[in-house]
Amino acid sequence: MTAAHALRYTVGPMNTVAGYLLALMLPLLLAACGGAPWNDPYPGADQDKNILYTAFSERPKHLDPARSYSANEVPFTGQIYEPPLQYHFLKRPYTLIPLTAREMPKLTYYDSEWRRLPDNAPTGRISYSVYEIHIKPGIYYQPHPAFARDGRGHFLYQHLSRAQLDRVHTLSDFSQQGTRELTAADYVYQIKRLADPRLNSPIFGLMSEHILGLSAYAATLQQAYDKMARAGGRGYLDLERYPLPGAEVVDRYTYRIKLRGKYPQFIYWLAMAFFAPMPAEADRFYSQPGLQQKNITLDWYPVGTGPYMLTVNDPNRRMVLTRNPNFHGEVYPREGEPGDAAAGLLKDAGKPLPFVDQVVFSLEKESIPYWSKFLQGYYDASGISSDSFDQAVQMSAQGDPTLTPAMRAKGIRLATAVDASIWYMGFNMLDPVVGGYSPRAEKLRQAISIAVDYDEFISIFANGRGIAAQGPIPPGIFGYVAGRAGIDPFVYDWVDGSPRRKSIATARRLLAEAGYPDGRDAGSGKPLVIYFDTMATGPDSKARLEWLHKQFQKLNIQLVIRSTDYNRFQEKMSKGNTQVFEWGWNADYPDPENFLFLLYGPNSKAKHGGENAANYDNSEFNRLFDEMKDMDDGPRRQAVIDAMVAIARRDAPWVWGYYPKQFTLYHAWYHNAKPNLMANNGLKYLRIDPVLRARLRRQWNEPIVWPLGLLGAGLVALVLPAALAYRRKERMAAK
Repeated sequence: MTAAHALRYTVGPMNTVAGYLLALMLPLLLAACGGAPWNDPYPGADQDKNILYTAFSERPKHLDPARSYSANEVPFTGQIYEPPLQYHFLKRPYTLIPLTAREMPKLTYYDSEWRRLPDNAPTGRISYSVYEIHIKPGIYYQPHPAFARDGRGHFLYQHLSRAQLDRVHTLSDFSQQGTRELTAADYVYQIKRLADPRLNSPIFGLMSEHILGLSAYAATLQQAYDKMARAGGRGYLDLERYPLPGAEVVDRYTYRIKLRGKYPQFIYWLAMAFFAPMPAEADRFYSQPGLQQKNITLDWYPVGTGPYMLTVNDPNRRMVLTRNPNFHGEVYPREGEPGDAAAGLLKDAGKPLPFVDQVVFSLEKESIPYWSKFLQGYYDASGISSDSFDQAVQMSAQGDPTLTPAMRAKGIRLATAVDASIWYMGFNMLDPVVGGYSPRAEKLRQAISIAVDYDEFISIFANGRGIAAQGPIPPGIFGYVAGRAGIDPFVYDWVDGSPRRKSIATARRLLAEAGYPDGRDAGSGKPLVIYFDTMATGPDSKARLEWLHKQFQKLNIQLVIRSTDYNRFQEKMSKGNTQVFEWGWNADYPDPENFLFLLYGPNSKAKHGGENAANYDNSEFNRLFDEMKDMDDGPRRQAVIDAMVAIARRDAPWVWGYYPKQFTLYHAWYHNAKPNLMANNGLKYLRIDPVLRARLRRQWNEPIVWPLGLLGAGLVALVLPAALAYRRKERMAAK
């Protein structure tokens, strides 16, 4: 039945009040005729399409591969940019395999005179390491106006006039697009961008320690920018005119990266977006004056060769990844680890990727609306908030998590994994109150570390989904030590075979020794006030922040919480304008260096733009880090790591926090779900069944219409006699 038919039968010639009341029942008639559920938040035309639905809570600040380093940016950059290597989707331990590279990079060692050394040469003899990388031919970039040319081969949009700029408001306003083949020069160009002083790449400090000439290259570029500014120029600086000793093009499909000494972890960086290609045409295009004011930049419109491209960037509503029509092609893995075949993870072996045509990210700032929409089938996967945990998960007699009957009835599946990550509370070591390296400052931080009870936090707010941290290295990463030998002796005691947090009496004694008896300055008598910066905002965070207040109240310390959005929080962190803060870190690669470098002095965020957010700088820790990072795993490396962790525990630049456990739910139509804590490009492997999803959505969201029908019938019964009496009166008056 169509809407027109329904109206015809409802509001006909009678044209009475009763007729209009019957018209109110039109939605009931339409519901009886089928169609999308009334509460469907997506366009009805999309209900059977091959689209994956998920969400984001904070606008990504950076999508430029030289700058992006936050967890909320990876879901986008990981699908768009393609570094030479990637992690095998199914294999564990995590295994690197070629992505755009033809094979794994060839590594060669050299001494100080550039004489070649054997592969097993002692670390002390190695002065240089050279990675030679061959990329596959026939890979093309996504369609983009930066590549568009006219019939004579001239670029259309590399020299925009004022009139052209006035007509442009978004990237889609450019009518022409183009592409070109990926070359080795694009990878070298991106490595040069890591040293660009305008970009402040978060890994420049670390990479300048390794890539030959990178630090001097940054100084060269700064001089070039200064010269340009003195001449009244601005905009694009052609990096191809400035050679970098540590990155050179060999031929169209081959390039080399030269490092100082031996740095085994560098191979992992080659699977990250920092080392993805950047075409000079895109950099030149986005550098044109006027485009940045319109938010037409790499941070809004990335350019890559990956399976998806960003086609909608509306950070206040939704972001959309769409299949890249120029994608070079890839197939689903043909092998995994034992158990993958039985779990159905090899059903798509050898099939072309990606499976999903589009990925829609909707803005969801709070967990409850997200959870409700997941249960209605409008999101395909979901984590589990503390408020929803008991609804989704129950513990077996053995303490193992299982789904509740309500979840199993919906066909929902559960996957769990211990994250290679840490959530911690940091002290700004540059702050005059909580920072510094004096015994007074150490005792203050140790007292707070005892008082802030993360064991309790895990129980209350994470439903037991975590392990209280004893240091910066999580389980599963070389260097982690379990048991009695692995506890932080400044915060815990070993009692009856398990760690037990020291008493509040101990924390109060340390606080008094730090010069703050009962939370007051011993000299002035003023209360100790500490400022805590967090990106936690909204009602979801209220209980957690109240809990945090109580932790400091144990020591009679007054805590002032300053909540901001994530982007503002990042700005404050980069400038060192914090005192105490909370933050987390997800492993980029499975090596202890990726956690210990968060405490490495030359990687200070405020001083060097690195990822050492606490701005911790202990010379002995730094010396041991320089020794450890070049070592292969083994007893010697473990001993050095143990010494580093002992120093950090004493200095207490962090309250170590906890290592989270990941619980993820998947609907029955969602396939190839296997947590991969290292890979950032996993969307291409996911497959959904949109037909099953549409059917179950209709089933789960069928409107309950009988109360409306009963109400409508009651209204008709109430009004109809009066309407008929009125018409009889009118007819009598007419006669």
